[in-house]
Amino acid sequence: MNFDDLREAIASDNPGKARPALASLVNASAEEAEPLLLLGLEQSDMIMRQLSCSGLGHKPTAAGWEPLVRTLKHDPEVAVRAEAANALVSHGIDRAWPLLLESFQSESEWLIHCSILSAVAEHPEIAPEQLLELARLAVAEADGTVRVGGTEILGRLVREGSSEAREVLQGLQQDSDHRVVAAALNGLQSQTC
Repeated sequence: MNFDDLREAIASDNPGKARPALASLVNASAEEAEPLLLLGLEQSDMIMRQLSCSGLGHKPTAAGWEPLVRTLKHDPEVAVRAEAANALVSHGIDRAWPLLLESFQSESEWLIHCSILSAVAEHPEIAPEQLLELARLAVAEADGTVRVGGTEILGRLVREGSSEAREVLQGLQQDSDHRVVAAALNGLQSQTC
């Protein structure tokens, strides 16, 4: 793997060369990949920035944190911001949580909300009270997909013994969105099995 050639391809502003160069970094160490992934974040091509965020999530380094935070807060493309949110979780849930919560509350984009819900719900170190807070925010959203995601998290919390989550799920049995009702019923039924 010739890193000079990869650097040249990534900086070329030619997506046909740059995207495969970024993708080839999957076999590089985090230290080798980091400068090239950071370079990819600076490019104009949205998919390159998205790939770079993903790479910085799979190969987390100290130097990758701040660029991901900037991307989450300022990138013009929703898909890139969503990927940055996902990548920040790999740097540790305790460190990422305040940023993700702030982003969830300030962003109105369903894709970012779903990305945060997915990344946080699957993290083994997330605290139940953090999940409950996020799930409550999600079920209060207008977007049905986000609300279903929040409802599913509540179901998981009910299975883990949360009476607060059970209370919220019981209220969702009368929701106007049939998908939310189904997820709520599923979450309540799984607790009784």
